[in-house]
Amino acid sequence: MKNVYETVGNGNLMQGFAEVNAMPLEKAWAYAKHPVACIDCHDPKTMELRVTRPGFLSGIKALKEHEGIKNYDPNTMATHQEMRTFVCGQCHVEYYFKGPEKYLTYPWSKGVKVEEIESYYNEAGHKDWVHAETGAPVLKAQHPEFELWSQGVHSKSGVSCADCHMPYKREGAAKVTDHHIRSPLLNTSRACLQCHHFTENEMKERVETIQARTRVLMDRAEAALLDLIDAIVKAKKAGATEDQLKLAYEMHRKAQWRLDFVSAENSMGFHAPQEAARILAESIDYARQGQVAVEGLQRA
Repeated sequence: MKNVYETVGNGNLMQGFAEVNAMPLEKAWAYAKHPVACIDCHDPKTMELRVTRPGFLSGIKALKEHEGIKNYDPNTMATHQEMRTFVCGQCHVEYYFKGPEKYLTYPWSKGVKVEEIESYYNEAGHKDWVHAETGAPVLKAQHPEFELWSQGVHSKSGVSCADCHMPYKREGAAKVTDHHIRSPLLNTSRACLQCHHFTENEMKERVETIQARTRVLMDRAEAALLDLIDAIVKAKKAGATEDQLKLAYEMHRKAQWRLDFVSAENSMGFHAPQEAARILAESIDYARQGQVAVEGLQRA
């Protein structure tokens, strides 16, 4: 059984991927017969876990090369436990469409931290759009769950996505992975208490505390960013030049990228609480630096 890319590429995964990337969406849809299915994560002959997404195959290869491992192939070199995350990381990631060919690319060649991805985009000269009010060339995060999870204690402890979102259960005498993929908070007993020897209520309270604190930081980062945007708009109306606003544009790009990185990631900070807090703190700082720079123009 072939996936879409293998079908289009007559068995050649990467060739088919390149062809599909360049297609108008309506044409690509003609090849999509189903949403995510068993074959996206499992070999149909052996049911072993496998990575099928060319974007992840190229992205993880670039990341591992950055870490000093050449020619990395998760399908032959990853452990079973790593694959229980990699099959999820095929989709739950940051990505962009590179060049006129619109080649789907995971920007991991410098690493997966927020500033490493930002450095990649800066070097590539990439912007997702130009902000309508300020004119700053800004970035849009997609849903960087894999990237943020990689910075957290669960990742460092060898816990996979499936351990929490697809915990093991018993069916008769068999131990199987629960394919009802959902939030661990809806299944705390099997998702959390296998490792954490506390009550379900305490575990939920821990998660909710992290998420509530993250939400407060996000609100403050949003307020700081809006103040920067308003300051730039005011300065432009007062006659500030593009050259004078260069630093403010840079701070806008940095602040918005960091805020969006956490906002678009679907754990509300839980996957890596300290990292999420660091990123939002930097967002606030960059926004305020930009605001100070713009207000300095008005006083000059």
